[in-house]
Amino acid sequence: MQNIVHKISTHRTAIAQAVVRVSSEETVIAVREKKVPKGDVFAMSKAAGLLAAKRTSDMIPDCHPLPIEFAAINFEINGLEILITAEIQAIYKTGVEVEAMHAASVVALTIYDMLKPIDKNISIEQIKLIEKKGGKTDFVKKETSVLKAAVIVCSDSISKGSKEDKAGKAIIEKLKLSNVEATGYVIIPDEKDDIIQKVKEYCSQHLNMVILTGGTGLSPRDITTEALETIIEKRIAGIEEAMRAYGQERTPYSMLSRSVAGLIGATLVLALPGSTRGAIESMDALFPQVLHIFKVMKGARHD
Repeated sequence: MQNIVHKISTHRTAIAQAVVRVSSEETVIAVREKKVPKGDVFAMSKAAGLLAAKRTSDMIPDCHPLPIEFAAINFEINGLEILITAEIQAIYKTGVEVEAMHAASVVALTIYDMLKPIDKNISIEQIKLIEKKGGKTDFVKKETSVLKAAVIVCSDSISKGSKEDKAGKAIIEKLKLSNVEATGYVIIPDEKDDIIQKVKEYCSQHLNMVILTGGTGLSPRDITTEALETIIEKRIAGIEEAMRAYGQERTPYSMLSRSVAGLIGATLVLALPGSTRGAIESMDALFPQVLHIFKVMKGARHD
């Protein structure tokens, strides 16, 4: 199974269909009038489809078990065709399209099984995904322009050369995945004046983002938060909460982070933890969905 630990939970929806074609009008009448020997075709196959949706991970080896929060099976008779649609919804880290297709398939097989005593020429056709919504790809495709960012590493030890920077480089790699170009990268010591000066310098270049890593903890030299609080014009508490909430699900120490987010002019400033893991997890928590802020600031409608 693929690792989905880094993903965020979003509202996922999938609709799948299957078509059962019978060979005679007599079969259709038997279904409508509930005269099929094995029982009520729609009621029985709907129950089978709901069970199938919930047991998908038991049947498909690479599927993750997930909490299905809505499932619906619907039928439409059109001539000699029975159109089945299965809709699944969940708030989770991975999509529900396989669950929807599995449900539609099992509904179709159940109908086949129930009708085969009275119709020897039944076929199952067009099992396919009709619609899929939710997940990171929905946010990625909405942001098409290339944004520019600078990364500032705040660390006494790294600036002295006694330690290698990994967090800053990891942030740059994460930015690339969201179509953000890192045009600036610098390592500075944990000095309040240096932090303020460098952030202001990058903001004056009209970059979309300035991302800092380091100095958000509780040691005496962790002063990134204090430095930014003097120059940030508009705090964005929701971004700060999102980082900590995401981290808290992965380590209880996340509650000790003093990560900061806010605006200086039209530049989004983010202060992330200095540990490589903390920086990566904070990026996973925010990107690419945080990029919607640039459309919001331009007055675009919030979809």
